Amino acid sequence: MSDDASGVSDTSEDRQSAGDSRSPADWPVEFRGVTESLVTTLGPNDLWNVAALGLHPPDNGPSADAPVTARTWGNTRTRRNFHRQGGGYVQFARDPVDFVDATLSIFEVERPVLDAADAWVEIEAERVDSGEDGDTEWEEWTLSPVDSGVERETVPTITRGFGAVVEATVAASRLDVDAYDESELRNRLSYFESVGRNCGDDRVRAAFDRLRDHLDE
Repeated sequence: MSDDASGVSDTSEDRQSAGDSRSPADWPVEFRGVTESLVTTLGPNDLWNVAALGLHPPDNGPSADAPVTARTWGNTRTRRNFHRQGGGYVQFARDPVDFVDATLSIFEVERPVLDAADAWVEIEAERVDSGEDGDTEWEEWTLSPVDSGVERETVPTITRGFGAVVEATVAASRLDVDAYDESELRNRLSYFESVGRNCGDDRVRAAFDRLRDHLDE
């Protein structure tokens, strides 16, 4: 997908410098519970950092009075870039390798919308709460859409392999957190890898190869 076909011909900074006003947009998806996404945020090096982000919609669907929320955990690049830039781009994507790289490595790209994104939402992020869970600080953000685009429409299929990748990235991201039992997490990783390699396609198996590479670094 070329830059011109990405659905984002300019960034928020370009529009703001041109004096364009933006009206609120709708989320291009129907939420059903916590939704796993990827978020890109612009860093001080002018690259877009890619990270996994769980979206928490209100029970009756998002609205101006009840927006989608998300939490950042620790002093992550996403947290710092939210403070610095006030927002980013939420991506709805199904590439398991992107999820592994976004969760377990420094993953940076030159454009805000990933080639693998089926849909994207430019959001404004406002911190509304903060606290600690064990020794980890967290901040809660409301995510307000200001622009969105759908890159491709697909017929949904259910695959245990992709779900296993997502669960494995969650377990792997907690290995260095004192509040979690490392032995239990590694048992989870072993189980999800078995599911993924048996039920997933070549991309899922590549994602587990990449996950092992990140853990061995």
